Amino acid sequence: MNIHLISLPINFPGKKSIVYAFATLFLLTQSCTTPERDVFQKHSISRKGMVVTAHYLATQVGLDILQQGGNAVDAAIAVQFALAVVFPRAGNIGGGGFLVYRNSEGLVQSLDFREKAPSDAYRDMFLSDSTESVMESGLAVGIPGTVAGMWEMYHSLKPNLAFGDLLQPAIELAREGFAITEAEAERLNKFKQLFQDNNDYPIPFVKETKWVTGDLLRQTELANMLERIADEGADAFYKGGNAIYLTQAVRNLSGIIRIQDLSSYKPIWRDAVSSTYKKYTIHSMAPPSSGGLTLIQILKMIEPFSLEMNAWDSAYNIHLVVEASKRAFANRATFLGDPDFVAIDQNKLLSTAFLTNQMLEYNPNFASDVKAIDRNLPAASPKEHYETTHFSIVDAAGNAVAITTTLNSNYGSGIFVKEGGYFLNNQMDDFSMAPGVPNQYGLVGAEANAIEGNKRMLSSMSPTIIEEDGALFMVLGAPGGPTIISSVLLVFLNVAEFELPLAEAVANRRFHHQYLPDEIVVEDMDWNPEVLKSLEERGHKIRKITSMGAIAAIRVLQDKTLEGAADPRDESHAQGL
Repeated sequence: MNIHLISLPINFPGKKSIVYAFATLFLLTQSCTTPERDVFQKHSISRKGMVVTAHYLATQVGLDILQQGGNAVDAAIAVQFALAVVFPRAGNIGGGGFLVYRNSEGLVQSLDFREKAPSDAYRDMFLSDSTESVMESGLAVGIPGTVAGMWEMYHSLKPNLAFGDLLQPAIELAREGFAITEAEAERLNKFKQLFQDNNDYPIPFVKETKWVTGDLLRQTELANMLERIADEGADAFYKGGNAIYLTQAVRNLSGIIRIQDLSSYKPIWRDAVSSTYKKYTIHSMAPPSSGGLTLIQILKMIEPFSLEMNAWDSAYNIHLVVEASKRAFANRATFLGDPDFVAIDQNKLLSTAFLTNQMLEYNPNFASDVKAIDRNLPAASPKEHYETTHFSIVDAAGNAVAITTTLNSNYGSGIFVKEGGYFLNNQMDDFSMAPGVPNQYGLVGAEANAIEGNKRMLSSMSPTIIEEDGALFMVLGAPGGPTIISSVLLVFLNVAEFELPLAEAVANRRFHHQYLPDEIVVEDMDWNPEVLKSLEERGHKIRKITSMGAIAAIRVLQDKTLEGAADPRDESHAQGL
């Protein structure tokens, strides 16, 4: 037996899931190997259920739960806790995120388990510090929401299996260990100094020699923490010993989280932001995520115009999407924040009158100057960050889950709660530190996203579920900061407008514009030079980056077959039962 068999639909009977079998195999052979990059499965077809995640072991956990009789909700909870073990740079119990859920009868619900600012946070708390220093301090840590979110999902969305059973695969992976991939080894080596700077005690992610592909990573403290959560529920994280350990870890590095901040944290059920684009209905996350509104605004702005159908990436099409994106991201910066603190008129922002007016100055031959859009915000320089994770799941009955979670940066703040075995986020950076001051993604904001105690920071996460003529059509999302929105948008358009196969749509090169700075960011792939030249002649500035986003998508075909696609940009894995 060889670990490369993970690309095949293998299932082991009994309570011990497939992940335990892998871990045991590693220990017995003392030769911990992982699949080469080209073995990660990027496309799969099934009628029985589909799971697409950022890590092959997390995908296997989801499949194993479905095989045991769990539904998409069961599988999602199990996958989230598994990602906290096997994908520590973004999978987490020390961060937060969003859920968009559609049950088999078409009911759509969304859950906000985004992090919150500590109660003692205040508007100008970061003005005397650089973004870099803030990102690696205790001040950067928001109140985590992931554990509360999974607990709320379990008690509200009719799962089939016991809560403790859903955590068992993650517990076994953490306790027995798993072989790290090449990419994870590179990241652990890269961030070793941060781990050592922010933690004055040994942590499992630091060793004397360099990490190499196939090294076994064991996380005993995390296994113990997950066992407590399995037995006691969310209280094991937000109250008692863990609450004390978390606040101590943060306050040791100048943080301001109080024990009461943890015990009072609650996830919130919110109405998804939903609207139509031609024959499709898009359901995505509402504020404090900007993803859904911004995505739908772009779609509604381009809908009255005819796309060139000869090539999805023609200069005309790119120009149209970019001009709509400029306006939508300007609206994001101006109007959006935590709806519990800021009045957001979603009906107005998605109205035909408002969006038509946005495009009145659109010219198919010339780039509009962002100064004409005028939000009185200075230019910014975006950095490339993708330290978020998304997974998509559809079960045999047609229940669909789209979840995006994050620690913000790679391994969040780098602050490790030793007794709990997990990293803490640095999500406070997603607030507007001051109007016009860019965060690590180059995004600027206004008063709507200013820091306040107990407020949720604005996000670009965009877990999205799409219907075609009322039937489930796509489930998708991505990491990538603001490029999440563009990634989801382009994959949907590639499939819906240009009828590309899902895997091709996911693999296609991408572009992005976020209002400020005034430039089109394109992946450094095989672009037609004439297209880029035509865009420059229209007045656009072009900047190339390595990659953006990492889509995890599922499409329901006409015969109800499920098609899963994982992004070739990373080590994600798509597999069906």
